[in-house]
Amino acid sequence: MAGVLPVFFILAIVIALMTCAAVFTPKGPQQVVIRTAIMLTLASCYLMWMVTYLAQLHPLISPIRSVEAE
Repeated sequence: MAGVLPVFFILAIVIALMTCAAVFTPKGPQQVVIRTAIMLTLASCYLMWMVTYLAQLHPLISPIRSVEAE
């Protein structure tokens, strides 16, 4: 499962969770703050995961094999 497909699959899950957070946040004076905090947390976690995943999938610098003398 090494490809770009998991990035879009997890994005769909995060968008669904954001929608649930927007719909099911309890009513009250702090509703907007709670909703914003949940959605911002989900977006930040997704972006951190995506950057880490893609950096491992396509590294900028390829690993260098060390040659050991025998």
